[in-house]
Order: sequence, then C-alpha cells, then structure tokens
Amino acid sequence: MTSSILPLEPMTPIRCERLPTGDEWGYQLKWDGVRIISHIDTSGSVHLYSRKMLGKNDVYPEIVALLQEHLPAEVRRGGLVLDGEAVVFDPQLQRPVFQLVLQRERSQASRIVRQRWPAAYVLFDILYIDGEDLRSLPYLERHRRLSGLLPERKPSLFVSDLFTDGEALWRWVEEHDWEGVVAKRLTSPYRSGKKHSDWYKKKTALLLDVSIVGIVMRSGQPASMVMMNEHGYLGRVSLGLSDRDKQMLLRYAEQYGGAPMPFASLPAELARERLVWLSRPFSCRVTGLEITAAGLLRHPKLMDFRLPTVR
Repeated sequence: MTSSILPLEPMTPIRCERLPTGDEWGYQLKWDGVRIISHIDTSGSVHLYSRKMLGKNDVYPEIVALLQEHLPAEVRRGGLVLDGEAVVFDPQLQRPVFQLVLQRERSQASRIVRQRWPAAYVLFDILYIDGEDLRSLPYLERHRRLSGLLPERKPSLFVSDLFTDGEALWRWVEEHDWEGVVAKRLTSPYRSGKKHSDWYKKKTALLLDVSIVGIVMRSGQPASMVMMNEHGYLGRVSLGLSDRDKQMLLRYAEQYGGAPMPFASLPAELARERLVWLSRPFSCRVTGLEITAAGLLRHPKLMDFRLPTVR
C-alpha cells in the first residue's frame, strides 16, 4: 500500500528562459531548499523522503514534529502524502539560503546545527489523502485541497501561495534577490520526474562575493582559482581570467603562497591538483547558475577581478 501511494520521484519543473503566460498558468516562488516528500501513515507516524526517496527523518526531526502537531488527528488517521521543500531562512537576508539547508544535510542533523539553522517545511502539493489518490486531479484543485488542510500559516509550516501574475512575481523576485519562479499549468496532473510539459522554472543568475583562498597550478601557470565563502568551499573559477590576469596571479602566488589549507579536508575535486594556498586571500565577484547539491557554484564566471597591490 505504501509504495503505491508514494511517487517514484517528485514531479520536477523544467528549466526555461521565459515563463509561460496565459490564464491556464499559476505561479509560485521557487524556494531555495531541498525537496521533501512526507508520508503520514494511518498510525499517525510521519516519514520524510528526499528527491531520491531516501529517508530524512533524522535530518529534519522538527518537520516531523510540525506535521504531527499541526495536522488534525482525523486527517492523519486516514493517511496522507504531501510534497514540498525543507528550507532554512537566513535571518539577516530574510529569505531561504540553499547553503544553509546543505549544512543540515552534511552535518547529519547534529543538535547544534539544528538549533542554529532550524528548517521550515513549505508545502505546494498533496498527492494522497484518506484513501483517495489525488494525482490525477488538476493542480488548482490539489492546491485548494492542500490549502484547506493548513488554512493558518505557521512560521515553519505553510502552503506556498499561488499567484496569477507571473511577470509581477518575477519582478518581485529580482528586486528581493530570491531564487526564481515556478510556473504550473493549473489543469496538470501530478507526474513523476520531468516527463511532462506542465511545470517550468525560471531562475535568477547568482551574483556572489567570494574569497579566493588558493590557486590551481598547471605547467607552472595559474589555471583556476579556489573559491570560498562563509559556508565553505564553493568550487573553482577560471572563466573570465585573461593572460594578463594569470601573470598577475603568478606573481601574487610567488609572494603570498605557502599558507596552510583553509578547509578541514581537501575537496575531492582538488585531490589531483597542484595547489598554492594563499596567506593573503582576496575577494572577487562571480556569477553562476546555481548552487548544486554538493554546495558548489555551477558555471562560475568572474565579474570583478582585482588583485591587491603586489609589491
């Protein structure tokens, strides 16, 4: 019974450069988090699953507690399957930050990290309730049923709003530096994976200030720079470096190389590289498509590269 009401994988929006428009579409914020399917069985027990349907109760025990506390007992007794994202809000930015939820994933939910970065559960779909499989229903009806389950918005448990004006929502996202917008066909059923033409996502380009802590050397010349931010290793960047920049980097490495590695362990992708760690890291601005599940900046490119003065 359990396997038949759980999806093989969540329905996933397809990336697009332009959001679809028209009355048949609804729009939601793209939450900068980790996909979580939740199953509440007829005994009232809560089971959380990742995008790959791996158990996540140990990583997000507070989400388990939230669902047990705020879903009516009569609803839990009938069985329920919900879809949403676990997110962690940065209190200063007042928005979710993917690298914060990654810390929860990587730390295996230690008590200290849970207390520092508590997770919220943002819901946007309902697949099953009280013996009824809802996946064939139109998305608009599923969203209405889901909103009826949790009519009161809690700070850490709520249903994602559904908007009719995608362009206005996109402008808000750009103005407030959020991750993006998801467009959903209001008549769409729930289909696992990406074999559909009903959900699309448009994401803003990331613009980050990073610290360059090391240089990857090949054949005696700088090949790329090792990036770090407050959350740790972010990857390496080379796109945007001119030959002149590399010559400046070489002189900089000769003057400020030889520092100890700034990470607790060497990132796997750097294991076979010749590395020069800098005693005087410097800042630069980069852009990229997204932060991957591994915590790396995808397709990084230098936007502003200025070395401190080399004597």
